[in-house]
Amino acid sequence: MVAGSPERKFQKRGERLLSFIGRQEWLDRPSYRFEHFLSIAFNALGGARDRVTNALNGVWLGHPVHPPLASLTSGAIGTTVGLDVLSLLPGRPKSELLDASRFASRALGLGILANLTSAVTGVTDWQHTHEEDRRIGLVHGLLNVLATGLYVMSWSDRRRGRHRRGIAISALGYGITVASSYMGGALVFESGIGIDQSGQRLRTADWTPVLPAESLTNGKPQRVEVDGVGLVLCRTGDGEIAAFGEFCPHLAAPMTDGWVDRGRLVCPWHGSRFDLCSGEVLRGPSAAPLPRYQTRISDGMIELRGDGQHSLPAGKGIAK
Repeated sequence: MVAGSPERKFQKRGERLLSFIGRQEWLDRPSYRFEHFLSIAFNALGGARDRVTNALNGVWLGHPVHPPLASLTSGAIGTTVGLDVLSLLPGRPKSELLDASRFASRALGLGILANLTSAVTGVTDWQHTHEEDRRIGLVHGLLNVLATGLYVMSWSDRRRGRHRRGIAISALGYGITVASSYMGGALVFESGIGIDQSGQRLRTADWTPVLPAESLTNGKPQRVEVDGVGLVLCRTGDGEIAAFGEFCPHLAAPMTDGWVDRGRLVCPWHGSRFDLCSGEVLRGPSAAPLPRYQTRISDGMIELRGDGQHSLPAGKGIAK
């Protein structure tokens, strides 16, 4: 991108806007109050809490649910705007104009439903953000709420026969959605929100000694490094050795600061729980599994290797 080009100027304006929003510390107080409300609401679910939050975080999908729902919203509303433009074109047969208007209303209804579900999954992800990311995420969410309100007004106007007013309102809402999507993109691609941040994978296929087996304390993860890749070692409940990537996939928390609890490795920052046998997520907010590597004990030394796999089935590659 050439310095001084229109594209670069637009990018700089966007960066200044995001920087401005990120500096608004007065947003912290209402945002943390809202987070406390969310915590109370989720805790009120009792035993169903983990199942609900795991579903909203996207544990079942392997990545956050919010981005695909946001894309569905943008697609549906974009279709609405396109059909609205078609319905306003002069010289078209009346039947085509009626079809375009009818399908635009249906696409708008789908967009409203997708936006509502996107909002629920979005706030579930947002509550674990901090500082600048939290402030930008809050404004992102408020803009989406405003856009959703406009879409509902547009849908109501269309049902009452006020099509031109409905078209204008949904077009305004779509403009707000585009601006909000820019902020969402910055959170994902610049801050890594929703991206697997477990770090570099171990690829070496050779067994590598890393630590005397007797030096590994029960319940306390210990960091080692192989070929420049950081790993954490810990003992499972039955005394086996487990090896994982050193960072939580959610927001790169150091797993060496975590702990082992009843066959689960717990993230120290946001409480994600990973199965010690497979690395699979048992409780979010992490949606991606923790990379798990093969281990064995040879001549009193813990040895491990990586074979390029993201995670391993329970018990695979563990030998005494």
